[in-house]
Amino acid sequence: MTKLDTLKGKVTDAEEFARKIWLAGLGAYGKSYDEAQGRYEKLSAEASKLFDELVDKGAKIETEAKDKFQVKTNVETRVADVRKKLGLDKVSADQKVEELSAKIDALTDAVAKLAAKG
Repeated sequence: MTKLDTLKGKVTDAEEFARKIWLAGLGAYGKSYDEAQGRYEKLSAEASKLFDELVDKGAKIETEAKDKFQVKTNVETRVADVRKKLGLDKVSADQKVEELSAKIDALTDAVAKLAAKG
């Protein structure tokens, strides 16, 4: 073997080694990309699952809140009906005060007219 043949062999070996380095770099990039893609897909699936779980939980809480609100509304309606029947509701009390004030004013006018005549 001549020096030229030896040199060509070394160049070929160096080219092959450089190609392997290049391919290893591409392989590392591809592996990283695949791992990142897998993590993204897993995270996306977990996020979707978590979102669905939160939606279900929210629906249950909404139903419970509506039920509690309905019970509270029913109780408030019943209390208002009882207060109204007993004459304790605010509207009726205000109306009664106005009616009594009007009667007092009318009586005051009547007494004043009688006092002026007499």
